[in-house]
Amino acid sequence: MDWVPIVFGTFKVVALITAMFFAIKWHYDQGEKGDRQALLRSGAKVATGFAIALFGVGLLAFTLSRMLGLELSY
Repeated sequence: MDWVPIVFGTFKVVALITAMFFAIKWHYDQGEKGDRQALLRSGAKVATGFAIALFGVGLLAFTLSRMLGLELSY
């Protein structure tokens, strides 16, 4: 029974690495076909959306912790 986690863990790692390789290769191939400027513009939009979402979650967590009376200062 001790070999089961080793075999399944190894299979999981190999499957994830293979999937990541093909996903990166596919995205790279798609980037070569398309317009470079459109690719950069969509990347900037995603990065901006992520930054706004990160700021919103941080603000929500800070506000909620203040409402619950948690000490946030040193």
